[in-house]
Amino acid sequence: MKTLRIAALLALAIPLPVMALAQSIAVAFDVAVRGNFVHFDHLYAERDLNGERVGILHIYSEAPDYRFAIEPREGYTCVDDVARGIVLLAAGNPDAKRRRQIEMLTRFVLQMQADNGYFHNFLWGDGRINREYRTSLAELNWWSLRALWGLEAALPHLSPDTAARARTAADRLVANLKRDLPVTAKGTKTVEGLTVPTWLPLESGADAGSTALLGLLPHWQRTQDPATARLIERIGDGLVAMQAGDAKRFPHGAFLSWENRWHAWGNAQAYALLRAGKLLGRADFTASALREVDQFYPYLLKTGMRSAFAIRREGQGYKAYDAERFPQIAYGITPMVLAATEAHRQTGQPRYRALAQRLGRWFTGSNPARRVMLDPATGRGYDGIVAPGRINPNAGAESTIEGLFAATALNGTPLP
Repeated sequence: MKTLRIAALLALAIPLPVMALAQSIAVAFDVAVRGNFVHFDHLYAERDLNGERVGILHIYSEAPDYRFAIEPREGYTCVDDVARGIVLLAAGNPDAKRRRQIEMLTRFVLQMQADNGYFHNFLWGDGRINREYRTSLAELNWWSLRALWGLEAALPHLSPDTAARARTAADRLVANLKRDLPVTAKGTKTVEGLTVPTWLPLESGADAGSTALLGLLPHWQRTQDPATARLIERIGDGLVAMQAGDAKRFPHGAFLSWENRWHAWGNAQAYALLRAGKLLGRADFTASALREVDQFYPYLLKTGMRSAFAIRREGQGYKAYDAERFPQIAYGITPMVLAATEAHRQTGQPRYRALAQRLGRWFTGSNPARRVMLDPATGRGYDGIVAPGRINPNAGAESTIEGLFAATALNGTPLP
């Protein structure tokens, strides 16, 4: 998928010139990037697609002049990042400019829905939808799940005609999820001594499952459909089943991402479970999420963050292998910031606010590269840390939006 490919390419990064680190860290994160959408607006454009004017976000923006690029197998814009952009714009109280962008970006997502109800992901530079490559197939995968979150987030801000289309598209997609993620499924499998569920997206995809929840929760709030509530709870049960370790045993309450592996990118399980627990009154979801926030996040901060690892069961505990410290990307840090700020919102405990701020300082230079990763002058999010002292200075849509997600949450504004 796109995120994995970008992570692999980070090894090609070049170091940025030395920045005034002490000064940048001294500036509070929320003040430094508050409302700065300069680079987001650089990435945004409008074009005609199938006879309709739509909005897009350029995926790749390359240093030093931040010109746009096209990935030869995929394309230049995608549902995955456009839906992210919609969620970002819909947070808080968007003004007329941002509401127009939401409208136009939503129209793009709607154009990408296939006849089967799922979504293609990428668009070629000549305006054709990429229907063939594996990261753009219309199927139950990340981009379709992200589309649901974006469509539901957009609804309060759309024109009546586009809102009606968005509701129809979201309802078709959720009907697919009810069919393809049946709540009666109870299968499990054993991987390296761990028992993992097989009823999540991609069988044991707890990471993708968290994205599914973030779209299904507002859908249930809108429809009050009991079948959707049951699906949310069953996915939540699967996420809880993917938690390993405790306060004393590695990996200290972390939610595994897929099978026996954890990776930082997209690991929004704690955030999604906190929201689901509050909305559906599932105290077990909330308790499980807080275990990761309380135990695993401080461990990562203490040990300098991680990119990925796998675990196997040994005796009464777990042993890590295939551990990686790099690349570190915004998409790996932001889910933790979102979870910690949500924990503070729900509990009122100041320690969660403090934890969120410590995590957020990764963006202002408290990281292994000692580099600012979200530029306060432009809102430009850099594409990752590849080694101590070295970053990838490109600034694509994913990194920029994920950084602005974190800034939005730390400013006290919840995501829709």
